[in-house]
Amino acid sequence: MTGGGACAPPRISMGNMMQVTETLNEGLKRAYAITITAAELSEKVDAKLLEAQPEVELKGFRKGKVPMAMLKKQFGPRVMGEAMQEAVDGAMNEHFEKSGDRPALQPDVKMTNEDWKEGDDVNVEMSYEALPEIPEVDVSGVALEKLIVKAEDEAVTEALTNLASTAQDFEARDEAAAAEDGDQVVIDFVGSVDGEEFEGGAGEAYPLVLGSNSFIPGFEEQLVGTKAGEEKDVNVTFPAEYGAEHLAGKEALFKCTVKEVKAPKAAEIDDELAKKFGAEDLEALKGQISERLEAEYTGAARQVMKRAALDALADLVSFDLPPSLVEAEAKQIAHQLWHEENPEVTGHDHPEIEATEEHTSLAERRVRLGLLLADMGQKAEVEVTDAEMTQAIMQQARQYPGQERQFFEFIQQNAQMQQQLRAPIFEDKVIDLVFEKANVSEKEVSKDDLQKAVEALEDE
Repeated sequence: MTGGGACAPPRISMGNMMQVTETLNEGLKRAYAITITAAELSEKVDAKLLEAQPEVELKGFRKGKVPMAMLKKQFGPRVMGEAMQEAVDGAMNEHFEKSGDRPALQPDVKMTNEDWKEGDDVNVEMSYEALPEIPEVDVSGVALEKLIVKAEDEAVTEALTNLASTAQDFEARDEAAAAEDGDQVVIDFVGSVDGEEFEGGAGEAYPLVLGSNSFIPGFEEQLVGTKAGEEKDVNVTFPAEYGAEHLAGKEALFKCTVKEVKAPKAAEIDDELAKKFGAEDLEALKGQISERLEAEYTGAARQVMKRAALDALADLVSFDLPPSLVEAEAKQIAHQLWHEENPEVTGHDHPEIEATEEHTSLAERRVRLGLLLADMGQKAEVEVTDAEMTQAIMQQARQYPGQERQFFEFIQQNAQMQQQLRAPIFEDKVIDLVFEKANVSEKEVSKDDLQKAVEALEDE
């Protein structure tokens, strides 16, 4: 793909007057000198002014009757700028259509005769890095292993126990027992600020779990150690940003009477527990848990097999990479890893982070695989459907409860965010094609073996 030799650089005529001359063809780097003649520009300007003339009104002239000389004087400079831009864009588009080149990044375009004046030709330099030709890849010989994990009784029991703990109840402690963190205290309370009771500051037989942080900061901690029948004065300060302005930042006194102290008790693992979680009975709940666990195992096993597939693809092909893409990816990797190692730095006000050879090597792998998967998907006519995009947006929107509509609108107006959501869906669909064509064998393993395989991915 390299140029050179003793031949003169090709000069390409576009239209009758525009000239495009190749000035660099080295690896994936390309550069062209584009000349747009003064005659062509003048012709474009005249055409634009003639098109606009019927709608133009100027003082002293009826609509559509303004002379061309007057139009040129009034609107010529602005129309000239539009004509230049259209001419350059047209030359670029025609070049890419004829050459078949696809630029890796937005081409760098600059005007070289900065002292240009009306009547001069326009000289423009365009440079870019072309995307490489991707070789055909035969994945039929790739051997992949699909790990299968069944939901064992032990794992189902562990999940049931965890569910029972979340559905915990409370049972009364002995009368002399002191309340501990995690206990539930049943209290009557009356709150006052500056000796005056305030609305919403009283309650009777209120069940408060100590450590739940459901009351004002500092309230629950003062009830630890209290006993049934005990009266306790709790002094707290409302937060400065408290919702009720008349209480924000104020010191308050709550007179509390502890009526009962209860210890947490996990729910029984029985049909009643199952019904709390929407299952008909305990056996049905066990079945649901087994399905959920095996779905999780399947997802993890897919990640392991996907990494193996990517490793195999990386070894199957080799082609030139656009240096600009590799450099940008290496910088991003270095930046991300630096923040992982320095989690206390949340912003980007830090020294410039230099990419190392290790970062560059990883970047080359990512860029190569990204270009390969994109090419494979394009040739297989892989598309991300509207339904798949909607589902992806909905999953992201769940992270913003109460603001789902605003998130949807933000995505609809942001092409870059849409691409960020579309890219992993597209990649997974191409990986599915690889799985279909590769030689895949199944291997049943334990949950621990699968966990080790997943951890090995994180270590790489």
